[in-house]
Amino acid sequence: MSHPRPDPARREALATLARADADRLKACWEAFEPKPVHRVVKGPETGLVMVRGRTGGGGAPFNVGEATATRCVVRLATGEVGFGHVLGRDGERARFVALFDALGQSEHRDRVTREVLVPLAAERAAAAHRKARETAATRVDFFTMARGDD
Repeated sequence: MSHPRPDPARREALATLARADADRLKACWEAFEPKPVHRVVKGPETGLVMVRGRTGGGGAPFNVGEATATRCVVRLATGEVGFGHVLGRDGERARFVALFDALGQSEHRDRVTREVLVPLAAERAAAAHRKARETAATRVDFFTMARGDD
């Protein structure tokens, strides 16, 4: 049975939400008014997922090991279903991801993008840039110097 590929924009939104800090997600949720009527359909549930890798970055897949993950599914009163999957055991964080996923499929899509996704992505990019600068500052260039002896 083949599964349809998810919308690339939704995949990116879910990745941004899943990588976000729990406190930032909570702050975004608290600022989101009015709160949508919703119910938790499943979870939050914590379990293990298999982490897969590829030899050489693109070769044959292999199992690296297991990681703890938490998932949650919510349904808005308007019918949209949101899914949240995060690494670790934070059920509240998984619920926030699911809520924003559901809202991203609703009439609030543009607002979620503007008020939640864009700021979270910008913060992540700034943190990555800051880390790259810190790493570059400690970089050592090694070179080989040929001796003039013949």
